Amino acid sequence: MAHKFLKTAFILGALAVALGAFGAHALKPLLSEQELHTYQTATQYHSIHVLALTVAGILMLQYSSKWFVRAGWLFIAGMILFAGSLYTLTFLKAAGVENVNWLGAITPLGGLSFISGWLCLFMGVNKWSKS
Repeated sequence: MAHKFLKTAFILGALAVALGAFGAHALKPLLSEQELHTYQTATQYHSIHVLALTVAGILMLQYSSKWFVRAGWLFIAGMILFAGSLYTLTFLKAAGVENVNWLGAITPLGGLSFISGWLCLFMGVNKWSKS
């Protein structure tokens, strides 16, 4: 599972850079300052949690723990729910689609996934340090 998480992190990292560049160049003229800030928040959290997923994968190589596996899945879920909902929201707004603000209701679920992932890393390291 560690290698799958690491491979996934590296693909998601490349995607974060590509989406960040796309936002900076292609979306900038189509979005308001607030919408652009929303998109930048998505790329920031996406990038940070690619690193968190990488850490979970590396920890799994060192110590087998269900907590690290859970953390990895939660970071992936968080990237999909948090960043994915914000990316989708801004893409649709850039395309002129109206009434898409409901997508913002998905974002906090991604935030909860991120928080839970970090807590799972803590639990895994806490159990590791006691053994």
